[in-house]
Amino acid sequence: MKKETRIGVIGCGKISSAYFSTFARLPGVVAHACADLNNAAAEAAAEEWGMKAMTVDELLASDEIEVVLNLTIPAAHAEVNTRILEAGKHAYCEKPFSLEREEGQKVLALAKSKGLLVGCAPDTFLSAGQQTARKLIDDGAIGKPLSGTAFMMGHGPESWHPNPGFYYTKGGGPMFDMGPYYLTTLVNLLGPVKSVSGSTNRGFNERVAGHESRAGEILPVEIETHVAGILEFHSGAIVTIVTSFDVWQADHYPIEIHGTAGSLKVPDPNCFDGRNAIYRDGFSDWKDVPLLHPHSENSRGIGVADLADAAANGRPARCGGEIAYHVLDIMHAIHDSSNERKHIDIASTCERPAAMPMTPELDKLFV
Repeated sequence: MKKETRIGVIGCGKISSAYFSTFARLPGVVAHACADLNNAAAEAAAEEWGMKAMTVDELLASDEIEVVLNLTIPAAHAEVNTRILEAGKHAYCEKPFSLEREEGQKVLALAKSKGLLVGCAPDTFLSAGQQTARKLIDDGAIGKPLSGTAFMMGHGPESWHPNPGFYYTKGGGPMFDMGPYYLTTLVNLLGPVKSVSGSTNRGFNERVAGHESRAGEILPVEIETHVAGILEFHSGAIVTIVTSFDVWQADHYPIEIHGTAGSLKVPDPNCFDGRNAIYRDGFSDWKDVPLLHPHSENSRGIGVADLADAAANGRPARCGGEIAYHVLDIMHAIHDSSNERKHIDIASTCERPAAMPMTPELDKLFV
């Protein structure tokens, strides 16, 4: 990146510190200002990270800010993205892109009409662990990908999260909470999805909060908490995905891809490092593959930096709105399939994001 891009941040909750930490060590981007409905939270973040605390209106009106990071709650993502774009700034939000398809479509159309970029987390697929898996597939290490599995199974966040109720209301659930990590990784590895089928279930109608601040509080469950899907990719690969808050313990590898010449274990898509391992005919066991790319440390925010570089150099952003909307469309379609008891063709599509370069030189990270 040749010039410094100043980032404004709306929302100074727990996740914001991970972004600020990444911005502090990446070239070409700087956290310039932050805002939050809780002024004290904005002021605390500003003091800790050496930036300005502003109101939301002041931040959106600032001529010094080119990109705004939207870390509001999921229900506000589309509304805040719209305000950012209408202020003439590029927008990047936490996942999911929006709660409803129609909201996401309007954001994409607005960005296009204004010649602005819009992006969305997760950016973990730009990590050392995931990009190593991408290179192995691109280099033909397992031949043509034919099938795969993706599992995110646990018993939900109510035992440890200080405010877990929203996980069990509209916009929550295991697919909308964790599905973006797995689905974005799969699209990065295999390309866009053509059709899906799905089945969903709700194992418990109530949950019990375990965090000391709310211990014993009964949480009503309003959404499906076990979501299973079959994904058919345009490439021909077929992948089974299961996300669940109804499983006490499981030992499945997060993602496995099986091809004509071998099989690949892909690390946890919610992390930046992790184990890649490959098996081919003639091997006596899985063989570990060293990480081939930079960013093995927690680098949430690299997608924002990539979007800033994309805007400066006239190229597509790797964590762009099209892939984020495609993932949103897939998640809804899996639930639609279960409700309607039929296969669902995916109306949206996207380009497979460009692979990250292998060079560790900071000034070439986003080529």
